Amino acid sequence: MTFTQPLRSTRLASVNPVAKLGAASTIAIVLLASIDQVSAGVALVVECLLLGFLRFPLGAALLRVSPILVAAVLAGLTTLLYGQSSGRVYAHWWLVEVSDGSIRLAIATALRILAVGIPAVLLFLTVDPTDLADSLAQVLRLPARFVLGALAAFRLLGLFAEDWRALGYARRARGIAGRGAVRRSLGQAFTLFVLSIRRASSLATAMEARGFGSSARRTWARPSRFTARDWLVLGIGVLVAALAVAVSVLTGSWRFVIG
Repeated sequence: MTFTQPLRSTRLASVNPVAKLGAASTIAIVLLASIDQVSAGVALVVECLLLGFLRFPLGAALLRVSPILVAAVLAGLTTLLYGQSSGRVYAHWWLVEVSDGSIRLAIATALRILAVGIPAVLLFLTVDPTDLADSLAQVLRLPARFVLGALAAFRLLGLFAEDWRALGYARRARGIAGRGAVRRSLGQAFTLFVLSIRRASSLATAMEARGFGSSARRTWARPSRFTARDWLVLGIGVLVAALAVAVSVLTGSWRFVIG
């Protein structure tokens, strides 16, 4: 299992990708407008309940969101040590100062990263790239050439990783893998860069020859429609964001990032 493979969830299998991305984007935009603990905490609790209802495989879900967990911990720790100081000071050393204000800001930062990142990652990983391309072109009416080019590039991510491993094996077989790690990685990255440009040129020529660059109106093998279930998923995202804002405002915790 790789990070580019879709994560299966039977309850989300038939939901349009545009609805999933719209729900995740709505929550993210609202939460990024404030830096308080309450809104992010409320959103995170509701999201965890919803994700449990969707029956994601626990092990696979934790693997996929592990970078978000690490980022939240690191961001919270950095804010705790170097964030804006206010209230009672508990520790002070050179640039490091831990106070009531930095503690509240650190908790709010970590919760906001989790509340924004976890649903975005899990919802995105339930999307099949071809279904996403179909929905972007048919539902949002994005240009077909842009959508198909992005789909082709996304499909090459797995091949990109395989090329990196193959280059590593080839360098070992030639006896040049014993150099410094930085120098070895830079040389291998440059080789992969050249190989990627050549493959992209060949792919562009092949797609052009098959009519993907035509300006004529395209037809689609698989129709993508926005159904009542899709509106429900989008509405749930709006409700989660609205609930987080409402609780934060009622408790007096809402703080705009700007101003």
